[in-house]
Amino acid sequence: MKDLKEAIKVGKGLIFGTERTLKKLKMNEIKKVYVSSNCPENVLDDIEHYANIHSIPLVKLKENNEELGIICKKSFPISVLSLQ
Repeated sequence: MKDLKEAIKVGKGLIFGTERTLKKLKMNEIKKVYVSSNCPENVLDDIEHYANIHSIPLVKLKENNEELGIICKKSFPISVLSLQ
């Protein structure tokens, strides 16, 4: 969570959203993936699959998607985000 907060503070290297994260995961351009506590199961399965292929750490947060949106200073819920 510390590196996530630092990335939010700097404002660079964050990727929001399932589709964009999956696209970057497939290209092995991600350092770490974060998912909210209420991330849909099918999305979580896809992200886990690609993260395991490239040995990218997957962090399951205790915060739900609305809380994660607030932490990231966005006005919308965020279920998946990643660090580039």
